[in-house]
Amino acid sequence: MEYHITLPSKPRVVSEEGLQGIYEIDSLYPGYGHTLGNSLRRIILSSLPGAAITQVKIEGVPHEFATIDGIRETVIEILLNLKRVHFVLHGDESQTISLTAKGTKKVTAKDFNLPSQVDIKNPEQHIADLSGKASLELEATIERGLGYVPREVLTRDKVDIGTIALDATFTPIRRVNYEVENMRVGDRTDFNRLRILIETNGTIAPREALERSIETMIHQLHAVIGFQENIPEGEPSSAKATEDDTLGTSASKIKIADLGLSTRIVSSLEDAGIKSAAGLARKTATALKEIDGIGEKAVEEIARALAGFGLTLKSE
Repeated sequence: MEYHITLPSKPRVVSEEGLQGIYEIDSLYPGYGHTLGNSLRRIILSSLPGAAITQVKIEGVPHEFATIDGIRETVIEILLNLKRVHFVLHGDESQTISLTAKGTKKVTAKDFNLPSQVDIKNPEQHIADLSGKASLELEATIERGLGYVPREVLTRDKVDIGTIALDATFTPIRRVNYEVENMRVGDRTDFNRLRILIETNGTIAPREALERSIETMIHQLHAVIGFQENIPEGEPSSAKATEDDTLGTSASKIKIADLGLSTRIVSSLEDAGIKSAAGLARKTATALKEIDGIGEKAVEEIARALAGFGLTLKSE
């Protein structure tokens, strides 16, 4: 009997409305719908970077349980409202934003003074209601990260007096669900169709979230193809050199743009003349930080991307 290999379809857009998108992948082998759907769901929820407020300093407020005269909300309510603001951080370095409001006024996220590296996707988000001669002055630190990080982890070092540390929900995903149904492929009716629903907070498009999660999965699986070779003790160094040469030849075929790095990092590396994964793996973390636009967070992202292909940065 002749055996035909059936490959799944590329994702198809079922609908895209506002912050929500529904996509389908057809012709998956029986059982693969749940295998792929659950894996993508976990990646989408845990591995897509975002930005969030991690620290807040409010003028005249010593701690989060205080109240402010003339402001309807308590400090805790103000902090909760701040956590609902959705930020886009261009770059990996943390940024500080500020807000100053006086008199009778409804304060929203659009009242923030923002550096060029920060955008707000929901400027209408309510912050506080001021009345009379009340005033509100605050500074907030915006950082980039993954998933949910409790404030105990974010503040390993002591914070300044009057600075309030916050739990940070970095993920740009509000909701992701999937369902699997059977479909006909040739004479068989037990193939799977995977349908994925993704809802974001507006800082990333649902389609981009799905694309990035698929790329992340591919990079992780690519890293575990094959087996490690055990080199006996006392093996001549030429064997190691041969292995390095083979790795360099393979890695030289991987372009920087194929590593899944952010556009800004790719641009900075290419401007510095680094075109392939092999060239990147020959650099130390210190050397990379000397490139314009590459900071500590960028180096961490580069290291994760290289690890997905079984590569590492050169040791110091």
